[in-house]
Amino acid sequence: MTLEQTIAFLTFSVVGAITPGPSNVMIMATGSLVGLTRGLPCVLGAALGMSSLFFCAGLGLAQLFLRYPLTLAIMNLIGAAFLFWLAWKIATADVTEAKGDTKAVGFLQAAAFQWMNPKGWLVAVSGIAAYSGASPGSAFGLAATFAVLFFVAAFPSGLAWLMAGALMQKLLQDARIARAFNIVMAIVLAGSVATIFVWPETAAFIP
Repeated sequence: MTLEQTIAFLTFSVVGAITPGPSNVMIMATGSLVGLTRGLPCVLGAALGMSSLFFCAGLGLAQLFLRYPLTLAIMNLIGAAFLFWLAWKIATADVTEAKGDTKAVGFLQAAAFQWMNPKGWLVAVSGIAAYSGASPGSAFGLAATFAVLFFVAAFPSGLAWLMAGALMQKLLQDARIARAFNIVMAIVLAGSVATIFVWPETAAFIP
């Protein structure tokens, strides 16, 4: 990849990684529950999970989905159903549970979450389709490059959302505020998923 192509893809990745969406809602909620230190595996898992999507898309999954769009549509519907269920769980979570007993979203859970995220697949497929054609090189090399570049953008972006959630920990010790926060997070999560299907062209801006 040339320097110009690298900058263009990094810009695409930063915009996709830092704007509000299902993955960042999960990270922020994790930070608000368990703090910065215990939430770091969640951020790392999310960043590597998305990077693995880009790697697999670059190796051929993107072309498969572009050739058979129904396959991607079915996967997106399954992922959306999971995320709507997750939004319901967040909205109805027990806010009286002791924070020390709260289980953090771990590395593997956060990584797997990306594979269930409709936005993740849409961004990976569209990103590979848009940038791989103009980038000479082997499929493996390009896929690895895209994966590394997206991680460079995704990890600090996720860290910012984790820090924002961690800063809210003291405020959320009030059960009423915690309940309201959970409901807002659930609405944002459900809304971001719905937006992907209503306006699919906005997918690159809601990770």
